[in-house]
Amino acid sequence: METEIVVSNLPELPRDVLMDIFALLEIPDLMRAGSVCSSWRSVYTSLRSELQLYKRPQTPCLLYTSESAADNVACLYSLAEKRVYNLTLPDPPIRSRYLIGSSHGWLITADEKSELHLLNPITCQQIALPSVITNERVKPVFDDAGTIKEYEWWEPKHDIELDCEVDGHHKSTHALDKLRDLFYIRARIFPDPSTGSYIVVLTHSESRQLSFARVGDCKWTLLPVGYDYQDCIYMDGLLYAFTSFGQIDTFDLNSPTITRNRIIGDMKTYTQERLYVLQAPSGDLLQVHRISELEDTEEEPIRVTSNILLYKVDMSAKKLVLVNGLHDQVLFLGCNQSQYLTAEEFPQLKPNCVYFTDDDTCVSEYKNCCRDIGVINLENDSREEILPQLGCSWPNPIWVTPNLARMNWGCTNR
Repeated sequence: METEIVVSNLPELPRDVLMDIFALLEIPDLMRAGSVCSSWRSVYTSLRSELQLYKRPQTPCLLYTSESAADNVACLYSLAEKRVYNLTLPDPPIRSRYLIGSSHGWLITADEKSELHLLNPITCQQIALPSVITNERVKPVFDDAGTIKEYEWWEPKHDIELDCEVDGHHKSTHALDKLRDLFYIRARIFPDPSTGSYIVVLTHSESRQLSFARVGDCKWTLLPVGYDYQDCIYMDGLLYAFTSFGQIDTFDLNSPTITRNRIIGDMKTYTQERLYVLQAPSGDLLQVHRISELEDTEEEPIRVTSNILLYKVDMSAKKLVLVNGLHDQVLFLGCNQSQYLTAEEFPQLKPNCVYFTDDDTCVSEYKNCCRDIGVINLENDSREEILPQLGCSWPNPIWVTPNLARMNWGCTNR
């Protein structure tokens, strides 16, 4: 994190007092404090190595890139401080990657070979996820020298009316950097209580099939074919997947043979808009429908968010119940895993508001489009911009919640 601080004649504070003060700082400010002098750096390092002493809740930040910065530099806008930090990140350059998800402080990125990495922009720890060719739908095509030159993608055919996979596949061939345009829609990271680590879940292609990998896996595991999955959430050992038709499927990822279990069929409330799912502090499941409309500009029409609708999922009645606002709660929506926070715990955030970023699939045709980023107040549907100067920032800006924790991802043969 780049910063410039001029220090002279700083008073020496006892180490335990500094530890107590630093433990109250949010991570961007904590890192800045750690660069002041050697004694402060020592306290910062101690907190990083003993995270049980540092439990400060973190306000989500907006991560984006800038043409005025180097290709390996990301900008982190702190909502808490209303200031920007520059982060120098490991290769491959962040501006050459697609950002397909963000969870628990980690970015999920797709590089120019369509390979995935987990990247913590705060600690700069980076983890290579299983190769794209370990997904059984992707086959490598080699040149005469034995180097992979392109990919074959075998997409299953799906009968929407019968809701099942049918014989045959759609086969297409793609350059190494083009497969990611079509193959990855979204990525999520979920804590895995059975291992004490994490599970990564991917949503693929227009059919929106799911695959997953646990920490330690060397390959992706495809889940039984479903259709039109918009979002998913991991609760009580089950992965819940939601379609735009209102259907809910569950998958037991710990079962030796994973099957698809439909727990709710079509609901009356169908959405053609973007759908998000999250669990409220009460334990209720919420569906969030993001309504957008075309807005004329001097160059070309752009799609902007105009309204947000909230529904509670009534599992017993198998229906959606409209929720009237968030009251003192706050939502963060976008390519990130949706977050539900309280304005009481984060007073710098605006209650009854939804903070949102673009979440179009990261296909290159949208690279030069204006970004849809802002805050909507659910009381009156008024909209406020966040950093309007971002314009056509690429890759798409994304919410990330700073995290100092490290992750171990050791490959096993399972």
